[in-house]
Amino acid sequence: MKKKIAIIIERANIAMGGAERSVFELAAALKAHDLEVDILAAKGQTNARSIRILCPDGPGKRTGYLTFAKALKKHLSENNYDIVHSVLPFDFADVYQPRGGTYAESVLRNAVSYQNKLLESYKRMTAFANLRRTTLLRAERKLCRGPNGPVIAAISQYVAEQFKQHYGVANGQIVVISNGVKINKRINTAEAGKLHTQILAQFGLKEADKPVFFLFVANNFRLKGLAVLLKAMSVYCEAACRKTGRQAYLVVAGGGKTHKYRQLAKKLNPSMAERNIVFLGPIRHIQNALSIIDVAILPTFYDPCSRYILEALAADKPVITTRFNGASEQFVNNRHGKVIERSEDVPALAEAIGYFTDTNNIQKVSEAIVADNLKEKISINRVARQLISLYESILQRKDQK
Repeated sequence: MKKKIAIIIERANIAMGGAERSVFELAAALKAHDLEVDILAAKGQTNARSIRILCPDGPGKRTGYLTFAKALKKHLSENNYDIVHSVLPFDFADVYQPRGGTYAESVLRNAVSYQNKLLESYKRMTAFANLRRTTLLRAERKLCRGPNGPVIAAISQYVAEQFKQHYGVANGQIVVISNGVKINKRINTAEAGKLHTQILAQFGLKEADKPVFFLFVANNFRLKGLAVLLKAMSVYCEAACRKTGRQAYLVVAGGGKTHKYRQLAKKLNPSMAERNIVFLGPIRHIQNALSIIDVAILPTFYDPCSRYILEALAADKPVITTRFNGASEQFVNNRHGKVIERSEDVPALAEAIGYFTDTNNIQKVSEAIVADNLKEKISINRVARQLISLYESILQRKDQK
């Protein structure tokens, strides 16, 4: 008989972002290994039989933690599952796998991303005026300190260290199962070609100009380090104007508000703002965009394990990110890309940009990504295999009780 798995997520809507997309990809990968998987969500719009919406009639876009917990317990009492796997901090789950890292760390790093000491202190002090965030953090702390709590499946070593630092969780309660993505996604060459033509036109370039395109993708531009990136581009452009050869151009994509960052770019360097930066807005298929750019860049202040960086590596593209991104653990610094030690280190980021304006460096890194078979390392199928092994160990312990 197939093992039956329940995966708990707040909202069953793949358009919400990376966490939701990861859960749906994981469910598909587990099903491919002959498991039966139900996704249990508070809200969502779907007719899929394997997705159970438990609080469809509640007001607002979100459902309260306690309301969802009550609905979950009722559903679990009426349906048998071998393993309950949750991305939210419910202590009745067998596995807790937070996609966003710990709530404690996310508050701290969000505050740092404002790059203003007074504002940072204010954000830390007022973070828990948000009742929902406070409820989730308390639930997470309780889950970590309970004697019979779930196994914590951290999506990076960075996240595992957060649990140890903030909650004193012992090694025996944590297992690191690094994040993964669906690899070998199909590229729509026609759409990719149109996007390439659009980007060249917006920059006023021709293919013969041999531009080096750096792609930044995010929705929260502040947290993901766009201001720092613009400053680094300004430093790079100041130096590049004295050099010949290939030039760097920054393509900014995502649903974040652009006005503030357009103004910052103009203030830093009007010429750069006009010639070297394009704001694309949201893009639907990241693999199409990755196929036409040279380097993926995300100087984030906080990312438990960025899907974007993993997807870039899966496309054999060099990457630049920071050590505050758990995805940096899945590639080798200076071989597959560049890892910046401090998110706010503008000179180091400018140097990394300059490094990849050398075609030989791009080619060398791309070849290393292929030679080292990083696709297998970052594959969602690898994640599924590791989770199945964890599930089996949990079931064995249950049988021994």
